[in-house]
Amino acid sequence: MSVTIDLTGRVVLVTGGGRGVGAGIVDRFLAAGAEVEICGRTEPDAASLAPGVVFRPVDVRDPEAVDGWISDVMERRGRLDVVVNNAGGSPFGRFEDGSPRYLRAITELNFLSAAFVSRAVLEHLRASRGSLVNVTSISARRPSPGTAVYGAAKAAMESLTQSLAAEWAPHVRVNAVSCGLVATEGAAEHYGDAATYERIAETIPRGRLASPAEIGDACVLLASPLAGHITGAVVPVDGGGEWPAFLVHTPDAPTVFPRHGGGRGSDHEGDQK
Repeated sequence: MSVTIDLTGRVVLVTGGGRGVGAGIVDRFLAAGAEVEICGRTEPDAASLAPGVVFRPVDVRDPEAVDGWISDVMERRGRLDVVVNNAGGSPFGRFEDGSPRYLRAITELNFLSAAFVSRAVLEHLRASRGSLVNVTSISARRPSPGTAVYGAAKAAMESLTQSLAAEWAPHVRVNAVSCGLVATEGAAEHYGDAATYERIAETIPRGRLASPAEIGDACVLLASPLAGHITGAVVPVDGGGEWPAFLVHTPDAPTVFPRHGGGRGSDHEGDQK
């Protein structure tokens, strides 16, 4: 028996859908036959925008801008079936160096934006018995030095996911996809040179970073009828997580971590998506 996911005729919104993980999510919903609307603060290059995808410039940290976008989509499409809260991110920096304005901006982008969008789409998802998918991060559940507020905001998003799943049941399903390290177009530059990039990949049990399309596949699955009785879930797409760092330095490291070469003094360090 073959299993397919057909979302033909379904209207899907993806925040931050113009590049990186968002572009991978858009690609997989298009492959499933969905009609996709995206937003962002910067318009993507026309050449990179898939045929049929509609882009609107929206600052998702502004609830009035979000409300206007949703109203525009409903006026043109007449329905809304799936919403993916993907917008987010954070530069690297020590917590104590961030100004109050900076800390507030990171929180707004990575948590409040999802709350604003979720609030704006509820009545439409309830009408279609639709699905909300929040994109979070492995940083929500492990220390995130250098991006501490980002990790805290993603933890808040996971809590919101579980609370809304209970509040909005049975009409709307709410789930989250938790990303590990993802190989976006800027990943190699972010993580360092090619050698460093490969060493970071080795800290993942499957030996590589996820592709944006793999994050998209998880979003499509959670939005589909195949996940019809799944709500309140946080699904990790992280290749098995990250090696426990202290074990890399033990005498048995060559056995436990055969790819690493092992042994005391090895240095393997990761980062969030």
